[in-house]
Amino acid sequence: MKFLKKTTGIFLLLLIAYMFIFSKDSSHLHNYNFSGGVKDYKIYALTIPQNLDFCGEPVPLEDSDVYERIDRELLVNTYWQSNGLLLLKRANRFFPIIEPILKSNGVPDDFKYLALIESGFMNVVSSAGARGFWQLMKSTAKENGLEVNENVDERYHIEKATQVACKFLIDSKERFGSWTLAAASYNMGKTGLEKRLNQQDSDNYYDLLLNEETARYLFRIIAIKEILNSPKDYGFNYEPSDLYSLEVCREVLVDSAVTDLVDFAKSYNISYKTFKRHNPWLRERHLKNASRKKYIFKIPEN
Repeated sequence: MKFLKKTTGIFLLLLIAYMFIFSKDSSHLHNYNFSGGVKDYKIYALTIPQNLDFCGEPVPLEDSDVYERIDRELLVNTYWQSNGLLLLKRANRFFPIIEPILKSNGVPDDFKYLALIESGFMNVVSSAGARGFWQLMKSTAKENGLEVNENVDERYHIEKATQVACKFLIDSKERFGSWTLAAASYNMGKTGLEKRLNQQDSDNYYDLLLNEETARYLFRIIAIKEILNSPKDYGFNYEPSDLYSLEVCREVLVDSAVTDLVDFAKSYNISYKTFKRHNPWLRERHLKNASRKKYIFKIPEN
């Protein structure tokens, strides 16, 4: 009986405290119910723009399967808000590096979105061993003149890797006849794509039956392009100052071995971490360079 009275007393004290706290200002509760949800939170269907294209090549939205596929990618990328906002922020930093290289090679500007969906502009490594922003395989990189070894891996060099990607895409465009198919070949390889085209007697990406990844590939690029071109239409709100900016760097020519890159970084009053962030293609704490090759190191000015 004593235990019951004691328990009842504690309950009453808690109830009084609760009423006291929330009686002062309950305005912050008006959007919530206590069944576990937010009253005013809604998910909206999207209106699909009718003039979507990739590199000027129209997306055939009159095809119901194509319409549903682009609808899926727009929904996924619109409502994966954290990832979408991060892509917007990183794009502001790295697009200015990629855009002029694409232009100088005659590659459409839309391919910057291919690099973005390949890596999210992070130096990731795929299960197949592809690396860097453009996710280049070792064989492709070396065939196109990039240095790839334990000491130096230029797949992580954004400018040089972009040049290699341009070569690949131009060759694919000449081989397959469209930029859309060139983009598809970047995902599944030229030989694999050619095999599917021959097997299915087709010359159109949108008519092909493909593996899940390549089947979604172009639609993901187009969806990200659409969202980044009109972010506020898809609910992304930010100030220019919220975006990541390109840091101003000076270039330092190095034509000899560097025994300790930590000391090298310190000589320019920066940390090794900062040095590596701007020169991720240097894979070890030293540069061998027995051949006295000329390398350009980026050193942030601020």
